[in-house]
Amino acid sequence: MSTIIVEVKKFFAMMDEKKTGFISRDDFLRCYDRHFHRDNQDVLDETLEFLDPKNNEMIDYISFAKMLTPYNLSSFTLKCKDIGPLAMATPSDDEIALMKKISERLHILAEEAAHCGTKLLIDAEHTKYQPAIDSLALELQQKFNAKDITDRPVIFNTYQCYLKDMPTRMVTDLKRSERFSFHFAAKLVRGAYMVHERERAKKMNYSSPVHLSIDDTHRCYDESIKILLQHRREHQPGLELMIASHNKKSIEKTVQLMKEMGLHPSDCAVHFAQLYGMADNLTFTLGLHGYNAFKYLPYGEVHEVLPYLLRRAQENGDMLGNAAAEVNLLMQEIRRRLFRA
Repeated sequence: MSTIIVEVKKFFAMMDEKKTGFISRDDFLRCYDRHFHRDNQDVLDETLEFLDPKNNEMIDYISFAKMLTPYNLSSFTLKCKDIGPLAMATPSDDEIALMKKISERLHILAEEAAHCGTKLLIDAEHTKYQPAIDSLALELQQKFNAKDITDRPVIFNTYQCYLKDMPTRMVTDLKRSERFSFHFAAKLVRGAYMVHERERAKKMNYSSPVHLSIDDTHRCYDESIKILLQHRREHQPGLELMIASHNKKSIEKTVQLMKEMGLHPSDCAVHFAQLYGMADNLTFTLGLHGYNAFKYLPYGEVHEVLPYLLRRAQENGDMLGNAAAEVNLLMQEIRRRLFRA
């Protein structure tokens, strides 16, 4: 599924010869005739109407990806003149059935979350899987975060700030939420697969998708929070953000930004979350001052949750380096409770 989405994106980039992010109807038709058989003009006219409904010669990737989904790609590639990467990525009927089954199961979870009035946060994975995850999350958001059925989002997608392309993808999804009228909701993390991503990039001879330094990751994280909160203030009051971080500086910057924007600590725009058993000094302080503070708990057998916990330890190595300070805070609290009388 990820391969399909990546190849569709590459195909649009190929059509966008001027690299403006847009193609005209003539550009589309010229490229279409180069790669596909034009056997039904009525169908092609309908395609252009879908891609450019206002006839303003501005076809972008969002419209193109909306048309070429993993479920219907085969109807498009059947007309290919040659077997290229896009045609090779076309799923079989069995693969389409499996993708639909995944979607159906996720819809059951999302239906239950919406019914219970709770949130469903879709986690992130390796970059080779992430396009599929993003596509499924987008599918759920368009239905369960729709502005005509809810005032607040149900589905959150996760954005990994150690990835170089994350800001571009996040802004694209913001534009999607405006165009298709659903509430944008994001969980921001730094990322936990740095070693794997760099090793895979080296093995397969492509540029590493991960930032070169932790400072670049920190900068991306903090700037993304600012972009989202500014967008909420100017365009989308239903936008919600989960700050999933143990980084004290990022949390302090977010709190200051909320003050500058006039957001009350309990405003549903911003949530904070730390792993159960980690950074309690941050979670409890946030909660004490009225912020939406959560603890998240991995649930399952030890062999299932241990890899997750190890990745969190790796992701939050800078926080673990401050363990001595946290122990000191705990000792102070113990002494306070013992001797407060």
